[in-house]
Amino acid sequence: MPLQLRSEVKSNNTLELSLAEVDMPVPGDDEVVIRIEASPINPSDLGLLFGPADMSTATVSGSADRPVVSAEVSPKFMPALVARADQSLAVGNEGAGVVVAAGSSDAAQALMGRVVGVAGGSMYSQFRAVKAAQCMPMPEGVTPKDAASCFVNPLTALSMTETMRMEGHTALVHTAAASNLGQMLNKICIADGIQLVNIVRKPEQADILREIGATCIVDSSSDTFMADLVDALVATGATIAFDAIGGGTLAGNILSAMEVAANKTAKEYSRYGSDTFKQVYIYGGLDRSITTVNRNFGLSWALSGWLLTPFLQKIGMPKMIELQTRVANEIKTTFKSNYTREVSLAEALSADAMAQYGKQATGEKYLINPSQA
Repeated sequence: MPLQLRSEVKSNNTLELSLAEVDMPVPGDDEVVIRIEASPINPSDLGLLFGPADMSTATVSGSADRPVVSAEVSPKFMPALVARADQSLAVGNEGAGVVVAAGSSDAAQALMGRVVGVAGGSMYSQFRAVKAAQCMPMPEGVTPKDAASCFVNPLTALSMTETMRMEGHTALVHTAAASNLGQMLNKICIADGIQLVNIVRKPEQADILREIGATCIVDSSSDTFMADLVDALVATGATIAFDAIGGGTLAGNILSAMEVAANKTAKEYSRYGSDTFKQVYIYGGLDRSITTVNRNFGLSWALSGWLLTPFLQKIGMPKMIELQTRVANEIKTTFKSNYTREVSLAEALSADAMAQYGKQATGEKYLINPSQA
């Protein structure tokens, strides 16, 4: 029977990760069954996989091919987990594979034998049934590994530039900019002629971006970070930012720097601050600490959350298909993803692997191949 990776937060304050046997899926009329051969471990997957568990307490039992991971969950988190307590949940937002069975509809039959990408949830599974309309068919010569990360990062990066345009901004700022997503965003902005300010946390991350053609990079670990950021904002005119860090002072510092940059070109003083609207969207949580904002940037600003799925719903199906078509056509160039290590379902639950991909470090992206023994 096919295997599927499951995560369960138990009411006794423990997290359990395991591999469960599931029925072989049978496609409905408008569905296909995909043999999943590649599925990335994204930061968004770790929220469901590990939840709020303290993974430093994790222990691995069971056998090599059927490991069981247990970790402690602090009682203070349990009230927020009532809705998922004692439920075994399948994990994995996106992946790719080969269609091995198809329903009777023309759309489903057209995908038979094709390599497709899909963001259907439960992707850390050996086989997955999804609607044919959910699939992103890949051009000839594209492998499941090539297509594994064709939804979350590519569509997020493209949607950032779409948000920028829709809201009347002309340039943007991105944090954790050397990430897989950040590199895609740079390639998009270079191709589309968009000014992009990249905020990195280490000098070596700046080198990664320079190698792909990025020119405007500031290092938040530098003593001159705020001055460098203001200079970059003056040069680019960026007034919208997407922040993957979330916690700490970075989001507030970006708003402050935007205000200073706006005032450098202001024609007159205003006690209410500049009338340049400044927007920071938090879309990630690499830093889980409190988000601290020192309101020294006037009153024309906004700090809010941003999520891909609601944005795609807002722009509508024709625009979403346009974005997906670009991703499929550029999956080996603009939207190419690199992986540190490829693991099986069982290997993904090893102590060594969990310690590595759990760090969410730049350049440490893992890929699960559920079909791998």
